[in-house]
Amino acid sequence: MIKRIFDFSVTLILLFIVALPMVIITAAIHLTSRGPALHWSERVGKNNIIFKMPKFRTMCLDAPDLPTHLMKNAQDYMTPLGNILRLTSLDELPQFWSVLKGDMSLVGPRPALHNQDDLITLRTEKKIHKLTPGITGWAQINGRDEISILEKVALDEYYMQNQSFWLDMSILWRTLLKVVKKENISH
Repeated sequence: MIKRIFDFSVTLILLFIVALPMVIITAAIHLTSRGPALHWSERVGKNNIIFKMPKFRTMCLDAPDLPTHLMKNAQDYMTPLGNILRLTSLDELPQFWSVLKGDMSLVGPRPALHNQDDLITLRTEKKIHKLTPGITGWAQINGRDEISILEKVALDEYYMQNQSFWLDMSILWRTLLKVVKKENISH
């Protein structure tokens, strides 16, 4: 319950800080590409319940519903602002909505796409599916998309077994540093 109160309170403060940049990003997306500014991705949440997670749209409307790192020609589907939004992680800002709703936490395993069956199966076997997914997590700061599914699940399991307020604070701080340094970011 304390984690939920922390998530909600911090997210309200962060939304106040990023409200103007989010409005500017929304306008820029509308000016540079066809379609909505937000992409609502079907993700696997706590207890393997599917929820809709918003992100600023970085791909064209006809892009395949796959993780970008698995696409052979991802750049062909990128919008004019897509690379910039991903490189700066600004595409993630709308996920604060999912934190306010309770579908996500600030820290937890990243929610799998609805069709990442291998990741979902391994997380379920390890009971990781019982955690609320996060905007960032232990696997995010230890390799993100550059690690295998097995490594990701092992890192998620470590987080599950060692959860604490201080680990979450460390993950948030290290995430901020990685975003500033633009480390391990797919684009």
